[in-house]
Amino acid sequence: MVSDWYIKGTEDGTVLKVRLQPRASKNEITGLYGDALKVRVTSPPVDGKANKALCSFLAKLLKVAAGQIVITAGVTGREKTVLIRGISPAEIQARLQLTDNSV
Repeated sequence: MVSDWYIKGTEDGTVLKVRLQPRASKNEITGLYGDALKVRVTSPPVDGKANKALCSFLAKLLKVAAGQIVITAGVTGREKTVLIRGISPAEIQARLQLTDNSV
């Protein structure tokens, strides 16, 4: 498994540090960027569209309801803290298939 410094378990679920890149050619996780997981989305950073795209993309990948994903910090910036309720860090790593070779 990858280093867990970008992911942390809490009482409510799991917190992810995310570096968001809007206006990408496709929605994808590209690996680590500093101490965060780099996520690219096609939506522009206007009127919260990129944030909504991030939550939808993560919900689809993790197979959880979109309502379980909340951006708790960094709403207006690229560096975000995302809470995923009801799922452990190990489950997230397994569902995203994060291994030493992929990030």
